[in-house]
Amino acid sequence: MRRTFTAVIERDTDTGYYVAFVPGVPGAHTQAESLDELNANLKEVVEMLLQDGDLKVEAEFVGTQLVEVS
Repeated sequence: MRRTFTAVIERDTDTGYYVAFVPGVPGAHTQAESLDELNANLKEVVEMLLQDGDLKVEAEFVGTQLVEVS
């Protein structure tokens, strides 16, 4: 069975590394120097969590929201 997960990706301004996590999935986080490597790392982490039976989705990703402040 194929499953799809949404990841949140940020870029660390100090190291230049990409950092990602899957909201609501404890342990589903990683970092990498490129987006391709990051995707491969995330896939590996989620696959390991699925194999171990440790994948417990605690929340559902809804989206992002722009917040304006003055």
